[in-house]
Amino acid sequence: MQTILVAVHLLLAIGLIGLVLIQHGKGADAGAAFGSGASSTVFGSQGSGSFLTRATAILATLFFATSLALAYFAMQSTEPPSLMGSDAVPAVQEMPVVPPSEVPATPEVPLEAAGGSEIPVVPGE
Repeated sequence: MQTILVAVHLLLAIGLIGLVLIQHGKGADAGAAFGSGASSTVFGSQGSGSFLTRATAILATLFFATSLALAYFAMQSTEPPSLMGSDAVPAVQEMPVVPPSEVPATPEVPLEAAGGSEIPVVPGE
């Protein structure tokens, strides 16, 4: 049901965008005085204003209704368990502390044995 509602919502959104783009603004009526008055006779003597505005209002109402329905379905869905809950795995796991006596030491190589440079040299090479 929710998938169908999302598809209808998408189609309504595309239709609403198309209807808004088809409509002409209030300034476009001034062009009718200069000879382009015959372009509005396709939709009748009143022009396309009332048809397109009524269709836009209907699509906008349906779009609003599907938005509310989708919000209702989103509220009814079960949420995954919280990360802050008691059954959650901790994000940081504590590592055991190694005493300094068990940490292996790196061998000291004199600077002269490395050829006088500060680049470390692995002993035995």
